[in-house]
Amino acid sequence: MVMADREGVRSATGPIAALTVAGFVGTMANGLARVPFARPWEGPAGLLDNVGQSITRQAVRSFLGYTLSLPIEEYRAMEKVLDRICSAVLPPVVGGIGQVEIERDMIGGVEGIWCRAKAEAQVGEDGERLPVRGTILYLHGGGYVATTPMMYTMFAAALVRISGCQIFIPDYRMAPEFPYPAGMHDAAAVYRALLVDGVPADHLIVAGDSGGGGLATSLITYLREEHLPRPAAMALFSPEVDLDLSQDSVTENAPKDVLPWSIPVAPYLQGVQPGDDRVSAVYTHPDPAWFPPTFICWGSDEMFRDSCRELAERIREAGVPVKAMEEEGMFHVFPLLLPASEASKRVFEALGGLAAKYVTPAD
Repeated sequence: MVMADREGVRSATGPIAALTVAGFVGTMANGLARVPFARPWEGPAGLLDNVGQSITRQAVRSFLGYTLSLPIEEYRAMEKVLDRICSAVLPPVVGGIGQVEIERDMIGGVEGIWCRAKAEAQVGEDGERLPVRGTILYLHGGGYVATTPMMYTMFAAALVRISGCQIFIPDYRMAPEFPYPAGMHDAAAVYRALLVDGVPADHLIVAGDSGGGGLATSLITYLREEHLPRPAAMALFSPEVDLDLSQDSVTENAPKDVLPWSIPVAPYLQGVQPGDDRVSAVYTHPDPAWFPPTFICWGSDEMFRDSCRELAERIREAGVPVKAMEEEGMFHVFPLLLPASEASKRVFEALGGLAAKYVTPAD
């Protein structure tokens, strides 16, 4: 269920939505026409990666610049249109190219989508069907305010192939209509339901990117408070784990990152202090008794660089196994935006190792 379809969420009417989408298309076209291609062979990576970074930076900046300027009613209407386009286009693509099937479902009262390898893609060299290694509860990004599970099917399909796991992406409630802790409670409801449905905690990975990565760490803290078993592992891609936004990299890397210079957190917090460890994991005190082995990656050019570094160090100092990867010259959530880059390939390889090391294949 996209946010525009939820009870109590206001959305622009059809004509206004059409104008909003038309404005979005025009903004993207104008932005792409201004991609700087000067001397791409001198960038931090190879020629193709450098060109890809230039295009992606400009595209994402144009997208965020336009959407952040919209009244929330107009954004929700446009988000619904984009979700419908993704729903029509992406499942056939990942089914044909990636051999991954998409299925809508409701778990713990929360709607979402399953991403699973097709039966014919789960056959070993001996012809026997391979077991599903585990289950990933993936919390999508969007700064706690935007995007939908269907927009993540391409990335989720890649994770299915890499990890050997099935993935559920919940359509959790988002701000400003539903501030903290609504989204975290939805994630917790799904986690509880998976346990009740017979998925052992040691077969579960909690994962997320950007705001979804921050939400994943909030979920881990909540599991401790509720005395629920921790998952086998956690995977974080450029997580938003310091809502105080006081780190040096927030300003230092603003000209180089894809994120907006002013990152909106007030709609999500609405009274909760940004330094509260329930919403900002850099202020928590991990303990091996409740904090799972963690994989975390980020780019050296992103605004969340310092908070990611600090979180990784806190986890390491606590004695919790952690695999931290900082990729030179890369921006926010680069594995999602540039999955074919050499940096992303290294991340995917490491992520496959996480699943193989900590998750025992289900029977």
